[in-house]
Amino acid sequence: VSSMSNIYESAEATLGLCNSSCLTKVELRVACRGISDRDALSKPDPCVVLKMQSHGQWFEVDRTEVIRSSINPVFSKVFLVDFYFEEVQRLRYELHDISSAHNGLRDTDFLGAMECTLGQIVSQRKLSKALLKQGNTTSKSSITVTSEELSGNDDYVELSFSARKLDDKDFFSKSDPFLEIFRINDDGSGSLVHRTETVMNDLSPVWKSFKVSLNTLCSGDHDRQLKCTVYDWDSNGKHDFIGEFQTTYKEIRTDLEGRQMQWDCINPKYQVKKKNYRNSGVVVLNHCKIIKMYSFLDYIMGGCQIQFTVAIDFTASNGDPGNSCSLHYIHPYQPNEYLKALVAVGEICQDYDSDKMFPVFGFGAQIPPDFKVRDIQSKRIWRCLGSIQGVVEAYQACLPKIQLYGPTNIAPIIQKVASSASEEMHTMEAMEYFILLILTDGVITDMADTREAIVHASHLPMSVIIVGVGNADFSDMQMLDGDDGILRSPKGEPVLRDIVQFVPFKDFKHASPAALAKSVLAEVPNQVVDYYNAKGIHPKCLSDYDESTRPFSP
Repeated sequence: VSSMSNIYESAEATLGLCNSSCLTKVELRVACRGISDRDALSKPDPCVVLKMQSHGQWFEVDRTEVIRSSINPVFSKVFLVDFYFEEVQRLRYELHDISSAHNGLRDTDFLGAMECTLGQIVSQRKLSKALLKQGNTTSKSSITVTSEELSGNDDYVELSFSARKLDDKDFFSKSDPFLEIFRINDDGSGSLVHRTETVMNDLSPVWKSFKVSLNTLCSGDHDRQLKCTVYDWDSNGKHDFIGEFQTTYKEIRTDLEGRQMQWDCINPKYQVKKKNYRNSGVVVLNHCKIIKMYSFLDYIMGGCQIQFTVAIDFTASNGDPGNSCSLHYIHPYQPNEYLKALVAVGEICQDYDSDKMFPVFGFGAQIPPDFKVRDIQSKRIWRCLGSIQGVVEAYQACLPKIQLYGPTNIAPIIQKVASSASEEMHTMEAMEYFILLILTDGVITDMADTREAIVHASHLPMSVIIVGVGNADFSDMQMLDGDDGILRSPKGEPVLRDIVQFVPFKDFKHASPAALAKSVLAEVPNQVVDYYNAKGIHPKCLSDYDESTRPFSP
């Protein structure tokens, strides 16, 4: 493979749809234990090869160094991979005994392999599994992979400035000063980072505090020059220059150590003309605070679990499941649209759910023994088999026992999941986030109640995904997706945040499951981060974990 981009080639690219964006980069560290001595006279020379699956084939991404004569190697080589939440990224770790005669993989001893998904690794932070030998027989050797997000410059800094004894530029009143901060770019140009408000008629102004990302302030370079200028505001736009100074974020940060920073505000013209010129005032840094912006992986690696719930439409408009034209028809070789959507999304979410207990609700059906539609329009039919396969089997098992009926009411399902999310909200900890997947074939009949339920749920750790199955007119459903405007309850209350994603399955009928999953789940990471950051809820610190979960050192 010529480049990493080929490995991560997505189904969406071939469909001409928007490319999936990399959520973050992850570092993977590898160690093995108990490698068996195949040669009685010498210990193995192990090397681990990382492969990634693309379009059903395994491609080598990278490999570790060879550690000579070791049965418990801890590799110094760190694998760097792009992480996409909305994809199932299948990884394969192969352990080889590389003889000192060569470093290739031909004619080497294959010692075992382990397959997993990247989602499993990042959700657990540390994944240990037995290595499987040829024929998938378990060996006594094991491999441990530890993940760590490659931290970017997503943090914010909160700053506030004031000034003392600025030059007076007005005849009949005092100056009206404001401060501008520019980042000096590599080509010498300046980019405006922040402009304060104008403080009227004051030579010792105190400007309001403001927040700015480190990317914006200094491109993540703490030594990058920052140019600060002070002007006297004029209503005609011809502001009078008072003075300037230069600093760096590194210098500004010294304020965190208890040393208050201040700078002479210099007017170069006065500096040349006036013999005893000192400054045109002093600018003081009153406050500097680092605001940590946590990422989706910060929360996942901190132990936050995705609680995945499915709701399936069993209304009569789907057609008799025994008829091959029905949307619920179980074809012996071809899964129906409900199953395709369920598996595509469920395979992603299951990696982030530790107990693998997936509640599944059916709505709109008449249920034995009395064959009545229940008051809350739903029936829980879940069981656990450790994967989404258990949900598939529960769905198939219930079809012969129920009668499709109606109406298409989804508000009770949203309210039921919201009830669980509400209990989690009161803990004020980032431990459980709820995703509700609703699969439906028609326009919902309780739109007013659904809008009300979504507005309420927007205050909770919860997201709602609706997949429209079949060829019905879903134009009314677009209103629930906040992409085209702010959703409001019937009383006019707006959603606190956009938590609904609606996707018509027919747009992906001839695409791969990966393309559907990407479209459906692309917004989830930001929804998780937006909720917890807005609530001021931090992920559990890495120090909350025991020593054994820390990344291996070389």
